[in-house]
Amino acid sequence: MRATIWVLMLGSVSLFAANKDNTERLDKAAAVFDEVMGISDKAIPQTLLDKSECVVLVPGLKKGAFIVGAKFGRGFISCRNAGGAGWSAPGAVRVEGGSVGFQIGGSETDVIMLVMNERGVERLLRSKFTLGGDASVAAGPVGRDASAQTDAMMTAEILTWSRSRGVFAGVSLQGATLRQDIDANTDLYGKAYENAQIVKSGLGVPEPAKKMISLLGKYSARKSK
Repeated sequence: MRATIWVLMLGSVSLFAANKDNTERLDKAAAVFDEVMGISDKAIPQTLLDKSECVVLVPGLKKGAFIVGAKFGRGFISCRNAGGAGWSAPGAVRVEGGSVGFQIGGSETDVIMLVMNERGVERLLRSKFTLGGDASVAAGPVGRDASAQTDAMMTAEILTWSRSRGVFAGVSLQGATLRQDIDANTDLYGKAYENAQIVKSGLGVPEPAKKMISLLGKYSARKSK
């Protein structure tokens, strides 16, 4: 009997810790996006944000983990609702690996990705895909009115940016792998949803994610045609 109670207590503590981690990560993701978009001359160009299909926010990557095969980040995705108005409940992702040359200074690095077309969305919602392998990727421009008329940016399925030591710039994540984080989804929704199910099912936004989804709507309420 005591052993059973002890196991249940440990399970409750573990679940509380996981929920706390996800809540903190969602808060950090929201703060990163708000801070980046709040700097008018250094933000993601509004035209690109308004054309995007999905956003990926990965806060606080650790510098020491930027090596081949290492797990170095966890974050969340959200995609446009049907018709392009509003944003879906978030699905969780892990970002792993990357090329040997992928080194960004600073103790922590925040990453933002925009998925620009339906083909990119299909890849994003797989259980796993590789940037630059399964999906074309390019470093995004900075500044609300920055020109995006280069071949790479016009054809890339995913555009990527990073912020480190207060510097926000486009960065290539060639070779990095994104995979859905089922454990985090289970903690958020109480069920082991896959990201495609979350994004396409019209699930309600869980309380810890409401700030992040609200900010996405604030900066880009509707997809431009």
